[in-house]
Amino acid sequence: MEYVQERVTTLHDLGGATPDAPVDRAAVVVPMTEREYAGLAAERVLSTLERIAPGRVVVPLRASASRVDAFAEWLADYDLPLTLLWCDGPGVETLLRDGGLAGERGKGRDVWLALGAALAGDEEYVVFHDADTKTYDRTYVPRLLFPLARGHSFSKGYYARVENRRLYGRLFRLFYAPLVRALAADHDAAVLDYLASFRYALAGEFAATRDLAARLRMQRSWGLEVGTLGDAFAHVGFDGSAQVDLGAYEHDHRAVSGPTGLSDMSRQVGMALFAVVEAEGVHPAYETLPARYRETARRFVRAYGADAAFNGLDYPVDEERSQVDRYAEAIVPPAGDDRLPAWADAPIDPDEVCERAAADLREVRE
Repeated sequence: MEYVQERVTTLHDLGGATPDAPVDRAAVVVPMTEREYAGLAAERVLSTLERIAPGRVVVPLRASASRVDAFAEWLADYDLPLTLLWCDGPGVETLLRDGGLAGERGKGRDVWLALGAALAGDEEYVVFHDADTKTYDRTYVPRLLFPLARGHSFSKGYYARVENRRLYGRLFRLFYAPLVRALAADHDAAVLDYLASFRYALAGEFAATRDLAARLRMQRSWGLEVGTLGDAFAHVGFDGSAQVDLGAYEHDHRAVSGPTGLSDMSRQVGMALFAVVEAEGVHPAYETLPARYRETARRFVRAYGADAAFNGLDYPVDEERSQVDRYAEAIVPPAGDDRLPAWADAPIDPDEVCERAAADLREVRE
């Protein structure tokens, strides 16, 4: 237990904190795919939300038409003011295409659509949560909302990823954090200090005021969390940002290889990171950055090895070093900017997204 402050306001769990917060004035966005259907983790999230009674829950769903009806039936069992937003329906796809927003599908696009649906309501705050959290707790939403009710505009969750006597959170520990440090060694820039201030920058758990949420641009796939930090820095900076201890946290793990593995994710996270820092005037030397990252990351591996040994945890050092080498291959310059626009500037209306999605849902269920 500690109480060290970073440059962003850092709120610690010093004994089971459950702060008073405006949960009833918040919309909670919980993105799902077909794999979450009736899963234990997703059921825990939804049943916990029932007990805390948020103003609204928005579930953006990426799924085939054949799975939508079963999803809708399952979600209807929960006593929640819940909006199911099918992101792959033909009406939504047509709306995006006509608005010049057709492109890659992914988590970021789903969350962006759900954010539009949340802004179509009258809630003052928006909270974002992943659905694969095995330890989801009723304190998460109020903890994330607490700093917003006290003058901050953006809050981010953090936690230690320790499960089965091993350290997880590999993409953050072994890629993001050493990459930011390697960049900071060559560039004196406030944005790098900001990005380094967050104890779990890749957490999917964050919250924003309605005003800030309307100004967030979204990466279409992975990299969503980094891009969100970039916009939070640009709009509200250190003084408007906070991070909140969410305590124990467990969720699904990904393989290193494969189309949705950590290696593929690292490339997209890296490009999102580079887009953020370039927008703030930092221009990395990409030809030498992989080597500098690798050297920095190996120091992280040694430090985490010592930390694991100190706590009697297993630490597969060869696997960690191998992942560093894989991640170094993912360091490439950003390939243009295909982010979805902030809803404050979007060429389509969030009310129309809701209408099209509702029509798609009715049609597929008939």
